[in-house]
Amino acid sequence: MQLKPLGAFGRETRDFDAPFKEIWDAFFASQVLVFRNLNLSARQFLDFARKFGRPEPHVIDQFHHPEHADILILSNVKKDGQPTGLADAGTYFHTDYSYLELPARATMLYSIQVPSRGGDTLFADQCAAYDDLSNEMKKTIEPLVALHHYGNRDDLDKSSRTVASVLNEEQEQKMTWVRHPVVRKHPVTGRKALYSVSGSSFRIEGMPDDEAVALLDELKRHATQEKYQIRLKYGVGDLVIWDNASLLHSATLTDPADPRTLWRITIKEEGSS
Repeated sequence: MQLKPLGAFGRETRDFDAPFKEIWDAFFASQVLVFRNLNLSARQFLDFARKFGRPEPHVIDQFHHPEHADILILSNVKKDGQPTGLADAGTYFHTDYSYLELPARATMLYSIQVPSRGGDTLFADQCAAYDDLSNEMKKTIEPLVALHHYGNRDDLDKSSRTVASVLNEEQEQKMTWVRHPVVRKHPVTGRKALYSVSGSSFRIEGMPDDEAVALLDELKRHATQEKYQIRLKYGVGDLVIWDNASLLHSATLTDPADPRTLWRITIKEEGSS
């Protein structure tokens, strides 16, 4: 495969038809892998995603693709006054499905409509962020287990555009507290990374809540520094896949009147977290 760097990490390519072993290796080496200017049907997108593992439909089921429930429609477009997709998905640093016992391996977005301004995705390298911590901090956090729940630790206001996408009562009942280590060994590469220190991590086992939040916030500020980030801009037909075990990511807000539509598939890890 011919790969072009996006920044300190991340690669883009036009070799969508490369042998899958090459794509698999390039993905985990790059953390973010972008295929430019494709023309895929929903079925082709889903078939490609399934090569990486088992898709997990999003809990917000009202915006599932009408033919393929594994695809979530992200869109600010309205039809007959009704939304056609989830308008604001994750406009804060987080890790997909870290609120589930078995978290996400990879997330894929396929770009259908691109706004004239904005709509980029920010990624922050959590392996690099972990590596740069002091030895003292590493020893402090290595044994810690965080408690996760659907939501955004920094914003619980359901009317905010940076709150986690609001669930209805039935969907909320499906969500429970889950445990994940603060430092997680990557299930494929073996590298250590900070895991979801921003977003759905609300508490730390055995620690008073105020101390836990203070520590998680300190780690978040460190892990989301600009030096750990890259910014991805989309074109129509671009497919991006990113590694949830080694990254935080954040959508950027767009003008609600500037049309933007993507399809999203999230692949779960295999085995336990």
